[in-house]
Amino acid sequence: MTVAHERVAGSGAAPTLTEALHERLRQDIILGVLSPGAKLKLEKLSRAYDVSVNTLRETLARLAADGLVVAEGQKGFAVLPVSTEDLREITEMRQLLECHALKQSIAAADLDWEARVMGAYHKLSRVEEFVEADPDAYGEPWEAANEAFHEALISNCRSRWLRLYLRAMYDHSRRYRMLSLRTRPFPRSQSAAEHRRILDAAIARDGERAQALLAEHILKAAELAAPVKPSAS
Repeated sequence: MTVAHERVAGSGAAPTLTEALHERLRQDIILGVLSPGAKLKLEKLSRAYDVSVNTLRETLARLAADGLVVAEGQKGFAVLPVSTEDLREITEMRQLLECHALKQSIAAADLDWEARVMGAYHKLSRVEEFVEADPDAYGEPWEAANEAFHEALISNCRSRWLRLYLRAMYDHSRRYRMLSLRTRPFPRSQSAAEHRRILDAAIARDGERAQALLAEHILKAAELAAPVKPSAS
């Protein structure tokens, strides 16, 4: 997510065509509609998204700045491939940023923050009951509820820059999770137990324990979402 995108998205103004296209393509990449490593042919995408080639080229350049698209010189653009090394770096950065944001958020905790966290957890716990049985139908609602819970936990963090860069890391890790949901069983009981422990520590204002649990949770989620190496033929 670029700084410019955050400013427009948070301004309350109606999105321009470029902004709307940026968000649509970003979501399609994160959700796996556009596969990792896929070549982004301008003419084909122009027809599919009903936009001009120039608008599409500008948007893909912005997505390259976001780190979701790779500019291949004269060859055009491609969706960023997935790799174990890429996920490891994303995970380490997310642990660093999100745990620090959680520390700040708990230090500034109040009843409004507690209500946000409890409400987000309640919705997440209900969706988790369904996603294991039908990930195709409930994968996206679960991810939205999961994101809302993590966002609620750090919602009292006042650092704009910390939240901005964390948003970028969260989106990249989310792409791996959504790809994993398509191919692997969802570990509902593990996920639910981890979220409950994080909730309890946060509500108890135990910042040190909450950070440790969150770091472990982020790592375990990454391990589950790690790309599967193709088997040798």
